[in-house]
Amino acid sequence: MHYTKMGFYLNNKSKVSLYKSEMQRPYFVDKTLILSELFPFIESGNSHICITRPRRFGKTVMANMIGAFFEKDEDTKEIFDQLKISKSPEYEKHRNKHDVIYIDFSKMPEDCDSYDQYISRIINRLKKDLIREYPDADYEEEDALWDILDCIFDMYDGQKFIFVMDEWDCVFHKAFITREDQQKYISFLSNLLKDHGYVELSYMTGILPIAKYSSGSELNMFLEYTMASEEKFNEYFGFTESEVDDLFAKYLKICETPMITREQLRLWYDGYHFGDFDVYCPWDVMNYMLELQRDPKAKPISYWKNTSDNAIIRSFIDYAGSTITKKLETLMAGGCIVERVDENLTYDYLHSSEDNLWSTLYLTGYLTKAREEDYKGELPDGMVALMIPNAEIKEIFETTVIKWFDDSTKKWNRNALFDAVWNGDSEGITKEMNALLRRTISYHDYREDFYHAFLAGIFTGAGYMVDSNKEHGEGRSDVVVYDSINARVAIFEAKYTKTLGNLESECEKALQQIDDRMYAKEYEDDYDQILCYGISFFKKRCMVKKK
Repeated sequence: MHYTKMGFYLNNKSKVSLYKSEMQRPYFVDKTLILSELFPFIESGNSHICITRPRRFGKTVMANMIGAFFEKDEDTKEIFDQLKISKSPEYEKHRNKHDVIYIDFSKMPEDCDSYDQYISRIINRLKKDLIREYPDADYEEEDALWDILDCIFDMYDGQKFIFVMDEWDCVFHKAFITREDQQKYISFLSNLLKDHGYVELSYMTGILPIAKYSSGSELNMFLEYTMASEEKFNEYFGFTESEVDDLFAKYLKICETPMITREQLRLWYDGYHFGDFDVYCPWDVMNYMLELQRDPKAKPISYWKNTSDNAIIRSFIDYAGSTITKKLETLMAGGCIVERVDENLTYDYLHSSEDNLWSTLYLTGYLTKAREEDYKGELPDGMVALMIPNAEIKEIFETTVIKWFDDSTKKWNRNALFDAVWNGDSEGITKEMNALLRRTISYHDYREDFYHAFLAGIFTGAGYMVDSNKEHGEGRSDVVVYDSINARVAIFEAKYTKTLGNLESECEKALQQIDDRMYAKEYEDDYDQILCYGISFFKKRCMVKKK
């Protein structure tokens, strides 16, 4: 059996396999024209570009494609002849003609707990690749990695390399990384890439830009392309309207009775604005299209929902607390907030100011820049109008806020409220409820389900069993609180109004409904005390009356 030579980092064939499988999916989008934008950088040599985008915007697929196209020792004609790049006059000149060093910086050694362990894996593996591929070069195994590469360049007729580096900033948010380690890492990249004849191109991707990590001139050779400050490459990260149109047309051919409209797809996964380009999150669209293939009746869902990244929103709320309540409410109601966005953030400064937190939500894809039609006001210099991009992200915000409220209420002293409830003190309940409402972050623009969740959340987790009409349908009151040990039950019928002046009348309507529908009757046999309350809500105010 013949085994082909394959490096761990040098000309690794796995990138070919990964991109080929991507291309063979039924819902594939051809982004290969980015290669034609890279050709001039390669021609000039000693070129360095860094493209930063949020997670899930196709950076790794792109990096795999770039590696598969350029690296030698593997013929990818079968793949790329079918794609847009094949029409480029420089297609054959560059396809499979380069040595490619591909490093995914998110990959960790087993049980990694130190920077030295992390970086040693990369250095030692790459040295082995180079020594095996270029055995005649005059170097020692203990030489620095860049010295070995310089030696190869000198002895192998100016041999050059394309460096493809994915998730360059991943290591910065690892728990074991210190400030000193961060600087060591920056120095490593600088020593490896800066001012070396062997670098044909270094193509680097990540979430956060380089600028602030590199305190001096270490990485100033990189041209940085962020989603806000540079137009170039915007169309390649995310799906455009026309690309999603094509995907949806494929879906319609496969599915005779479509369960989703084109507009629903837009509402759920569109909404990102990179320069002049409006783009969809590609990871979401692909996941949903594949789900529709398995289940044509599948409804749109949040594919970000169960990822660890969402903790960033929770930490944000925990940090800023009441100072950002109004802004969060504006965002979740579909509005815009005007904030200063700093793209040159570092992970260790994320929680140092409120400005940095908004910037982080923007850079990680939880907020996007508003288009001119979404925000008509004047923007001061350096300020940006931000909004939640789509229904998927809005759902994550709402879920996070609900959980935050549930957790927060457990810490708040509600004894005065509970005493008032069981003593039939409607004025006391009104006072305590209003105090709690002022501490909440509302969502759904104060719709009825906000108040349902608020009312149920107060009692849930405090030792009471709570039934909500939301779960049980018609025929019983909105919220029922049981104190079985003391054989008592509190029934709440809630109304909400859009005007302050209607608080009292809506409260009376709630009481009348308890009477008319005889909500208390089903509890008479099992409970000694049945307390019935009508409660009306207007924004962050309420009124409670006892029957």
